[in-house]
Amino acid sequence: MENRITDIDGLSASMLRSIRASLLKRKETVSVAESVTSGLLQSAFAAIPDASLFFQGGLTAYNLGQKAKHLAIEPIHAEKVNCVSQQIADQMAAGAVCLFNSNWSISITGYATPVPESRQKVFAFFSIVYGEKILQRGKIVPKDRQPENVLTFYVANVMKAFNRIIKK
Repeated sequence: MENRITDIDGLSASMLRSIRASLLKRKETVSVAESVTSGLLQSAFAAIPDASLFFQGGLTAYNLGQKAKHLAIEPIHAEKVNCVSQQIADQMAAGAVCLFNSNWSISITGYATPVPESRQKVFAFFSIVYGEKILQRGKIVPKDRQPENVLTFYVANVMKAFNRIIKK
């Protein structure tokens, strides 16, 4: 039976095939730690055929207590920044690598809608970790502020970044 991959909300089938092929070729695994994207990163990986061969799983944690408990984020800093900063994204990815015993981990934390804590801005921080090393990190600022579009924009951008790194 042919493994068929179709486009998923901003993610091209060819990119998903590329991620799958790279992980299988390298015999490596990936995990996810997310908050703002509410499991959409996990869904993107789970939609790839044979995902169980490389996708270790993921964790969606919204609040400080759960992020500290499961991903070992530093709670004092997290409280100061409402769990949204580059440092938190880095710690989430590092925590997921350990939690899921994966080679790679991708994390994202941020805001999908304007709120007072974000000064009415919409943005997210992400981190891509290989083992104990951060290979890419950054801030994503969408132009479209519709929440459903913001979430898929975040996922598409993080997956594109991961695809670029893993192909090297």
